[in-house]
Amino acid sequence: MQQPQQDLILDALRRGAADEALAAATDAVAAEPGDAQAHRLLAMAQRAAHQPEAARASMEQAITLAPDDADLHFARAGLLLDARDLDAAQAALAQSVELDPNQFGAYILQAQLALGRGDLGEAERVARLAARIAPDHPWLAAVEGTIALRRGDADAALAILAKASEQAPDDAQVRYALGFAYLAKQHFAFAEQAFRGVLETTPDATNLHGLIADLLRRQGRYAEAADELAPLLADERQATPGLRRFAGELELMAGRHENALPLLRESLAAQPRDPRTIQALVEAWRRNGDDEQARNTLDAALATTPEVDPLWRARLAFETIGSDEAEDLLARWAAASPDSTALLEAQMAQHVARGRDDDADATAARLVERDPGHGMAESRLVESKLRRDPAAAVAHIQDLIDRSQNEDGKQLLRTWLALAHDRAGNVAEATALWAAINAEQAASRLELPEAIAPREEWPEPGPVPGDARPVAFLVGAPGSMVERVAAVLAGGVTSFRGDRFGQAAPDDAFQNFNTPSRLASGEIDPASVVDGWRAQLPSRGVDDGEVIDWLPFWDNALLVALRDQLPHALLMVALRDPRDMLLEWLAYGAPMSYRIESPVVAAQWLLVQLSHIALLHEQDLIRHRLLRIDEQADDPPALARLLGEALNTTLPEPPAGAFGAQHFAPGRWRAYAEPLAEAFAILTPVARRLGYPED
Repeated sequence: MQQPQQDLILDALRRGAADEALAAATDAVAAEPGDAQAHRLLAMAQRAAHQPEAARASMEQAITLAPDDADLHFARAGLLLDARDLDAAQAALAQSVELDPNQFGAYILQAQLALGRGDLGEAERVARLAARIAPDHPWLAAVEGTIALRRGDADAALAILAKASEQAPDDAQVRYALGFAYLAKQHFAFAEQAFRGVLETTPDATNLHGLIADLLRRQGRYAEAADELAPLLADERQATPGLRRFAGELELMAGRHENALPLLRESLAAQPRDPRTIQALVEAWRRNGDDEQARNTLDAALATTPEVDPLWRARLAFETIGSDEAEDLLARWAAASPDSTALLEAQMAQHVARGRDDDADATAARLVERDPGHGMAESRLVESKLRRDPAAAVAHIQDLIDRSQNEDGKQLLRTWLALAHDRAGNVAEATALWAAINAEQAASRLELPEAIAPREEWPEPGPVPGDARPVAFLVGAPGSMVERVAAVLAGGVTSFRGDRFGQAAPDDAFQNFNTPSRLASGEIDPASVVDGWRAQLPSRGVDDGEVIDWLPFWDNALLVALRDQLPHALLMVALRDPRDMLLEWLAYGAPMSYRIESPVVAAQWLLVQLSHIALLHEQDLIRHRLLRIDEQADDPPALARLLGEALNTTLPEPPAGAFGAQHFAPGRWRAYAEPLAEAFAILTPVARRLGYPED
């Protein structure tokens, strides 16, 4: 909606020219029927023109167009005043003051209008006038509490509104305002109850179901949140594509992908350019295991909107990078959208996967030409220089550092410079750079979890249920390259879950670094740990209990829970020579961004972590497989075969270049025996315990 037209309507409302405001607002809606603010202003004009039913209908349409706009929900609350019986309102007001309720109501209405247009100063002025008439009236408290909330003082708002709610517990106006105050304080359960109270007295306020559903989502009650949207989805006028997407996302969170699929397909059909809808659909198809439906649906969408890169990326997700099918799909993409940067990125990945280094380098050069500073492409070009002439790469990168004006860019360049020194055989320079970079970034990274001292006696394993489904946990200390194990499992095992390393990580005890110490102290019991884990599985798309769960950390204290509650579980431990692990961690980092204050401190912590694994293996404390991936970490097909043997199955083999650039060859640590001598001396004993040679 254009600003001049909005100002015209607001000016007419301020002057009391209701007819003028109504005509202008009607024209605005006709010009932009999909603009929520236009409908909001029309509702305000209709309210001023004493058209309460029309005003409520306009506000309903505004909220349908923008269901997450809290200001629209509160503006709608103001319309509840018009729905009240005047005689009843006068009687309620007479209980506290013997003044004219119409005059008081007029001041409240003016304050609400001022709040609706964001004029807090005017709202405060009118509220002061209303306070002269009925200083303790709950409607005045609703205005004052909302003003405090808009000024950022949620505590004051909550104090005002809680008191008003005690005075008028069934007042919808107060409950609306109180709900938003609770929301500002992130007291989601209390906010939910406040809004449900409004629905009890005003059942036609159906748009509140969307707000309540979001509050349920924030509490982790995903199934209830999805069910809350049923009344809105049943009404075609309110079942917008955005609402269907939201409902589909909730169904996914609740682990009900079969319910999510039709909602998300309908949303995609209406808005094929929406990345959130596409992302949610890809996840729903993945959980459903219906790759063919995914391909057909996405191909149909691409037939009408071939310029949408997220659709192509989603379609490519259902092919294996490096395969002939991916090659054909990229050719289609290139024909439909030849200027796409996302296409170039996908083509570069395809070239790498197929071992076409020259083609990958040429594509990277095109990407940098089109998008200077493109991280993935720049990295590829530097890697190419490292392969061809490491000494020249050192000089080239140092020159880039000297000329760079961007500190973040310099950090990346210094990382590349360290790798260039490694390739050129300058191990002392590489070590010094890695140590400096990690020390500088330590403050912004996670503290190293404190390991619990290993116990000497263990409880006997619990009985294995007769109907137990296969359960496995994947773990790997920093430098183990466990992320590559996870990548192979994600591509070939539908029960694998790597979501603990993303934005939607489950909130269970296995995600909490304090769980080992709490188990060791008896603060929590083993049953609660596993029960909480099981309760989260449906929301992670695990319906039958069969799962391979990649854990963010390991401590033998967790065995107390696993031996007792999941005695049949398999622990899969990614492992390499501990000294190679330290070198890898220093140079390439790890899935969990732990701080490295110095190589020696990192080695001391890694020693404790690996000692837990050694003890577990020596005493056979749980069913486990040590996945020694020293030779396979840079060889995707070989790693897939190794994992298939461990799981007694056959996994699809990724193409040889699926992991991108090669890291360090096994035993590379020996080249660093001098600059990292102290750190390696710390790790040598545990390396021997784990079966690796001393030197």
